[in-house]
Amino acid sequence: MSHKTWLVTGASSGLGTAITESALRAGHKVLATARNPAKAAAANPLIAELGGIWISLDVTQPETTRYVERAIRENGGSIDVLVNNAGYSLLGSIEDMSEAEIEAQFSTNLFGPIRVLKGALPFMRKQRSGTVVNVSSSAGFDAFPGCAMYAGSKFALEGMSESLAGELQPFGIRVLIAEPGIFRTNFLSAFVTPEAGMTEDYEGTSIEGMLHAFRASNGNQQGDPVKAAARILEVVSGTGMGVGKENLLRLPLGPDCYDRFQAKCDSLQENLLQMKEIAYSTNIDI
Repeated sequence: MSHKTWLVTGASSGLGTAITESALRAGHKVLATARNPAKAAAANPLIAELGGIWISLDVTQPETTRYVERAIRENGGSIDVLVNNAGYSLLGSIEDMSEAEIEAQFSTNLFGPIRVLKGALPFMRKQRSGTVVNVSSSAGFDAFPGCAMYAGSKFALEGMSESLAGELQPFGIRVLIAEPGIFRTNFLSAFVTPEAGMTEDYEGTSIEGMLHAFRASNGNQQGDPVKAAARILEVVSGTGMGVGKENLLRLPLGPDCYDRFQAKCDSLQENLLQMKEIAYSTNIDI
């Protein structure tokens, strides 16, 4: 496996840290981004020890594209693998979320990857090769109550990625959507709820129940982020368990994610069959 240059956003914790360390251990060069690289480096000393290069980047900022371009130019002028991993979750009732909270969710989870892509894609197009890994979620395919804005941002990321895969194929650039289920990271301890609190009518409903379930499962998640990172590396490089998976768009990670996706596919198929007669009844009569 030839050594590549990777750029990983949100490398300061969780899956981003695991992906960064996995790529570095495999001998790749990694530009690891974080909003506060000094703090991230102190919390994750192994990344620098393995040769990782910390880059300051806040994907919500308008200057993101320019910063990404500069980081790539200053570190060799090429980029082989881009991992859009930076993100967080805003959970609760839509009614309780302010416009600013909703905009921040989409600015990080959707517009952030777009800003980074606009900085990296010109380099990949020029070299006629590269891989874009957009880190979505099981919520990007199947939405739970209380996750409307988070799931909405990830659904949008997945739709964008589907289109992007076709747009970039002529340039030899691959798009891969990584879809983690529940992994033992700080994700469940770091989710954000609306500053306004919860409207009384939603207390005791599925929204409150889902938030309680998330909090209760924190620290007990069965998913191992190190193994998830290893599978991403293998699918990107076409090695190990990734052999023969080079042309696939989606990478579900975790038994919980796989089972959830299977149930959603079954439900979609049933819905489609039930609605077939209606769908075929709407053409203009000739």
